[in-house]
This record gives sequence, C-alpha cells and structure tokens, in this order.
Amino acid sequence: MADTQTLRKHADLVDRMSQTLGLDLEESIMRGQLQIETLGDAVLSCSGCANPGACSRWLTAQEGVANDTPDYCRNGDVFDALKSGKRI
Repeated sequence: MADTQTLRKHADLVDRMSQTLGLDLEESIMRGQLQIETLGDAVLSCSGCANPGACSRWLTAQEGVANDTPDYCRNGDVFDALKSGKRI
C-alpha cells in the first residue's frame, strides 16, 4: 500500500487532471455521478503509475482545458465516463 505522502501527491494529480478536463469531482460526487469509492480507486490506480512526473509536466503544460487525458493516464476511462455523463 502506498504511504500517505504518495497518496496525497496522486490525489492532487487526479484533481488537477479533472480540472484540466473541465470536470469538478466534488460536484460529480454531490450529483451522485461519481461514487467516493470510485474516486479512491482512481487515486490508488494513479499511485501505481511508473512516471507521475510526466503527468505533472503534461498538466503544467496545458493552457486552459484539455479534451483528453494523455495516453498513459491510468484513469482515462474514469475521466471519459464522467465527461460523457455516466454514473460511475
């Protein structure tokens, strides 16, 4: 299991990715579109990434809202589902 510092770093990456994609995770939870457990699973999945630095650099390089996650994003399917309005 990942340590607290690692989980915080990846929770931040998941949050930054959602914002970059124009998604509001808190709003998605309040609307019942996103289950808290699914968000936790997304953070855990992100924590297994071999190169979070690439993600951080990609996020920093984005100007405004991006349409898609980078190909290597382990949570691309989660973000795609949220963007399409699916309940996950």
